Amino acid sequence: MNATINVPRELAAMEKMTPGELRAKYRELFGEESRSGNRQWLFRRCAWRLQSLAEGGLSERALRRAKELARDVDIRLRPPAEGDMPPVERPAGLTRTAQTAIARTRDARLPAPGTMLQRRYKGHVHQVEVLDNGIFYDGELYQSLSAVAHAITGGHWNGFLFFGLTDPNKENA
Repeated sequence: MNATINVPRELAAMEKMTPGELRAKYRELFGEESRSGNRQWLFRRCAWRLQSLAEGGLSERALRRAKELARDVDIRLRPPAEGDMPPVERPAGLTRTAQTAIARTRDARLPAPGTMLQRRYKGHVHQVEVLDNGIFYDGELYQSLSAVAHAITGGHWNGFLFFGLTDPNKENA
């Protein structure tokens, strides 16, 4: 603890500072330049630092935990430029991403493959065919009935509701 810092007086003085003066205060308190010129952010960071210096920082336990967390996270404010990061060496057999495609499960609410669905919309009859791998409409394959409904109407629709597969008055349980 540093009892020589009068935090209320320092805060009152900082409230009158310009962003440039707060950047200088930040440099004084943290020993480095600030990346931000935002006055509110600079004020809060400097106020936190003053309080930390006056009353003591984090407990030893909290510091240990913070260091453990920091080891597990890539702390970057901006993504690395292309080629800036060296390749990460991982132990054999350890990967963080899936190496195979994840099988897409078929929605149980869809009718059986081969079923033809029709919908009259603005005087035109639209017909779609349900396939194993999607919905075929107007010469294109869509991933969902909602995507087809969007292509037809230009707006967002629940595809099951649009094609009459769901009762609009029925409440979902």
